[in-house]
Amino acid sequence: GGPAPGSGGGGGSKAKKKNGRSRGGKANNPPYLPPEAEDGNIEYKLKLVNPSQYRFEHLVTQMKWRLQEGRGEAVYQIGVEDNGLLVGLSEEEMRASLKTLRRMAEKVGADITVLREREVDYDSDVPRKITEVLVRKVPDNQQFLDLRVAVLGNVDSGKSTLLGVLTQGELDNGRGRARLNLFRHLHEIQSGRTSSISFEILGFNSKGEVVNYSDSRTAEEICESSSKMITFIDLAGHHKYLKTTIFGLTSYCPDFAMLVVSANTGIAGTTREHLGLAMALKVPFFIVISKVDLCSKATVERTVKQLERILKQPGCNKLPLLVNSDDDAVTAAQQFAQSPNITPIFTLSSVSGENLDLLKVFLNILPPLTNSKEQEELMQQLTEFQVDEIYTVPEVGTVVGGTLSSGICREGENLVVGPTDDGKFLRLKVCSIQRNRSACRVLRAGQAATLALGPFDRSLLRKGMVMVSPEMNPTICSVFEAEIVLLFHATTFRKGFQVTVHVGNVRQTAIVEKIHGKDKLRTGEKAVVRFRFIKHPEYLKIGAKLLFREGVTKGIGHVTDLQAITTKENGLEESLGPGQLSF
Repeated sequence: GGPAPGSGGGGGSKAKKKNGRSRGGKANNPPYLPPEAEDGNIEYKLKLVNPSQYRFEHLVTQMKWRLQEGRGEAVYQIGVEDNGLLVGLSEEEMRASLKTLRRMAEKVGADITVLREREVDYDSDVPRKITEVLVRKVPDNQQFLDLRVAVLGNVDSGKSTLLGVLTQGELDNGRGRARLNLFRHLHEIQSGRTSSISFEILGFNSKGEVVNYSDSRTAEEICESSSKMITFIDLAGHHKYLKTTIFGLTSYCPDFAMLVVSANTGIAGTTREHLGLAMALKVPFFIVISKVDLCSKATVERTVKQLERILKQPGCNKLPLLVNSDDDAVTAAQQFAQSPNITPIFTLSSVSGENLDLLKVFLNILPPLTNSKEQEELMQQLTEFQVDEIYTVPEVGTVVGGTLSSGICREGENLVVGPTDDGKFLRLKVCSIQRNRSACRVLRAGQAATLALGPFDRSLLRKGMVMVSPEMNPTICSVFEAEIVLLFHATTFRKGFQVTVHVGNVRQTAIVEKIHGKDKLRTGEKAVVRFRFIKHPEYLKIGAKLLFREGVTKGIGHVTDLQAITTKENGLEESLGPGQLSF
């Protein structure tokens, strides 16, 4: 079929455009959306009534592109012109259009869920509607879409309880039953406080229904039946565990952060610091006000106002968006992903379950931040895996956990790991890979996983090392320079001062060797500073974000220059003496 019969799909739209535009909508429901973007995963369709075969094929190809852009998720707005004009369709046209959309989805092997429909207020006698539809398909080469959400908030704000309720699917009894499932150490159960970093998973199937532990599923079953997985990284809220929290934020590279604030205490303790950390590391965050069952409406409102005031300050410059309905949740998820300065706020209770569904709707629609293009580019680079955790597993041997920051890693691949204390890199082989507790053949850039290394000697490894492909010739350094801002300092910050430096998964004490152009720094001042690691060289990259602290001293910045020690001089070959071969 030539293009002529294909024009039936959009033929009748020209006449409608005029009257729609001249009358316009009511003030509260603007008649426009922003014009459709070429890239991204949102597609506007005026109507899809009985398309010809030629047009149908074209529509399917277009859907594949949108799905690829959103890494397996796309949103279709039906009844909207490409320029963003909300035209709306009659009941009959809408039904036919949805039927076509379903056929298209079947063709590409996706599922569709209607997110919401709304009426367009024109003065026509027939009610006209716009429908927003979520299309989800798990990419063929991947088991599920993966999002990482770091969970922040003051101690006792109800973080672990909220996660317990989301991932276990039963409400709390008000005395902390829900969070017992999350704690790792005995002292955490006794005091009810999280000191380590724990991971919890929440899945959504392709129809957007929650998949969690409620039907006594195991983690593997959740992975198998979910098309989207959200990994919550539960970070410690208590002040004395701040370094664990910073480590979690810098090394696990979360896509988003969820700041939990308790309605009855408002902003207290470490809340401001966590807010500051998220801002400094440029992690987009949303806020959950928990425990609304404990206090009056007025108290909840007061907490919301307090938060809105802080968010609007020049330092934050965020636009708070209070979520009160499903409709708000859908809007919040889409706007949040498009512009990072919007901050959705949820008010909910883990005991009564009030508004929990809104948070689930939001998490279900939340699109991944990096689009497929960026990920493809990262995958083409050489392999680099950051080591965050090291364990020994009986009958498996040494296992490392962490994130693949670039490239692709396959089972059976040979890599080198380092730097060791004397700056060398050692060879090793990846025996098997696990992602979210289920086996996986290939690991792609941006994904977190655990790698089994077989009989490799665990004592040679430490947190902060990297595993890279042998041809990378990695640069390591003991001395580096960074442009920093001193956030808070009790005395003066000068040469010889020692601080703990966090860069990604690297954490080591460093000494200040020189402050360029000044002899000392005060709070709020900016400078380029030269640091030297005390113990051993580390693998750093120029431009990496950096955080340092010592007691009350805190600062942020980024690495600007490295004094590289090349591994050639140390000789990768020599380090492979007969005793060190680890194939």
